[in-house]
Amino acid sequence: MMLQVGIAGATGYTGQELVDILLGHPQVRISGLYSTIDQPRPFGSVFPKFAGRISLPLKKLDLKELADSCDVVFLALPHTTAMDAVPYLLKSKKIVIDLSADYRLADTAVYKAAYQVAHKDKINIKRAVYGLPEVYRQKIGTAQLIANPGCYPTAAVLGLAPLAATGAIERSSVIIDAKSGTTGAGKKAVLESLFSEVDEDFKAYKVNAHQHMPEIEQELSKLSGGKVPITFVPHLLPLKRGILETIYVKLNKSAVRSPKDLVSLYRKFYKNEPFVRIRPYAEFPSLKDVACTNFCDIGIKLNGSSAIIVSAIDNLRKGASGQAVQNMNIRFRFPETLGLL
Repeated sequence: MMLQVGIAGATGYTGQELVDILLGHPQVRISGLYSTIDQPRPFGSVFPKFAGRISLPLKKLDLKELADSCDVVFLALPHTTAMDAVPYLLKSKKIVIDLSADYRLADTAVYKAAYQVAHKDKINIKRAVYGLPEVYRQKIGTAQLIANPGCYPTAAVLGLAPLAATGAIERSSVIIDAKSGTTGAGKKAVLESLFSEVDEDFKAYKVNAHQHMPEIEQELSKLSGGKVPITFVPHLLPLKRGILETIYVKLNKSAVRSPKDLVSLYRKFYKNEPFVRIRPYAEFPSLKDVACTNFCDIGIKLNGSSAIIVSAIDNLRKGASGQAVQNMNIRFRFPETLGLL
């Protein structure tokens, strides 16, 4: 089975990453590349690193042409714009994997508060499946609309899922100290992301006010069976890619009594997960360990009645495009690691 794939938003960082991954996928043929470009141009002339690897032109987004030419659509569009395309694509019976935030949040009031825009497609929010394979693999396998998770939420939820799902955390105690490379903010020209502003500097931003907070809270609350408010402080690293999160959480004393218990809990929870690697007790990952891969590496340590968890991913791979391809593999019954190892 050769899957015909279209990418809307192919010029952004996640779009380019999708092209790079899918060109090496043995069961995929890229059938259309779309962006806001006015006139068609060879994709390899826009991005010379793809010259000789793909002959398709980059075209202005045309939803009918996109739907007619493919089986599955990756939407690598900006937040608040993907919901303009999804209804048409779903009516056209396409499988849609949306890398924006438009279908991640179940509550449209929460979405409006986070993204300052009222949601236009409340009907299809109910159809969307949150695309975190380690938690929702079965639902992903039959979904028509997959809401690919955010990068910060992927690292946070994977880091805490074993504890949250087993009732081992005190729900009001979660503190997440997160650091991201600049590609996490997208490709738009923003003063704070310019090289001269970022180089040789390190700063916190959107302190406890980041738009990914409700997404993390939503998923941790589902896992734990009760509301989980978080304290979340993101930081901007003078690097292109990567996310490293240090998470602090108080434990229910009866749930985890020793380092052995903690490691056993995590390894049991992720024993069948090809892209989650649990380090030996008190050994922690760095960004170099996961750069340009689809892995999430997790290190854990007890601190009295609390746990310290360090979770590392590549924001453009496991935090975006790699995870999107992983979701595609699950949905179309391909080996889950195909094209990603």
